[in-house]
Amino acid sequence: MVEPKHREQLWDYYRDCAVIVAHPDDESLWAGGTILLHPEARWTVLTICRKSDEERAQKFERALEQLNATGLLGDLDDGPEQTPLDEDEIQETILSLVPSDKFDLIITHGLWGEYTRHLRHEETSRAVLSLFRLRKLTARRLWVLAYEDGGGRYLPRPMRDAEILVRLSDEVWQRKYDIITKVYGFGGESFEAKIAGRVEAFNTMKPRS
Repeated sequence: MVEPKHREQLWDYYRDCAVIVAHPDDESLWAGGTILLHPEARWTVLTICRKSDEERAQKFERALEQLNATGLLGDLDDGPEQTPLDEDEIQETILSLVPSDKFDLIITHGLWGEYTRHLRHEETSRAVLSLFRLRKLTARRLWVLAYEDGGGRYLPRPMRDAEILVRLSDEVWQRKYDIITKVYGFGGESFEAKIAGRVEAFNTMKPRS
């Protein structure tokens, strides 16, 4: 169920959809329920990192099967030091992965990420927004994830002012949760399992006229 503060009844027009995120598992953690709710759409999932991580790449392929999506991995640095990446390099990676520069809907990270803090989430968001503003990627709508964790004081949760809230049924949430725990292999007490929420939150952007 979608409960936006301003109504977004546009799924009849959202046929080609892309989810552009930092890591394989971000697509399922933050937007997996939304993907599962709309099997009529053609979903493409792209990440900027982890192609060389053979185990994670294999899990990503299995997750895509569960999501009825296609996808590709980039291989930018994702070391624990979080050394900043060059935005041009991120943009070039994204453009090299996308099967098209035109979508009906693009979903990506929020500008400040979803929790305190992972630099790759923030960098991915900035790169996608720049490509969108420059019209190197075009879409009817761009949705950015709308979560916050109070500066690390609590687990990530939907922002109070999120424009779109997608509430998942028990069945859809369980499918999402199973991707996180059974496909990606995160234990029930892991951070990932705890944040695989029943409500997915987004803010929206339109292309400039």
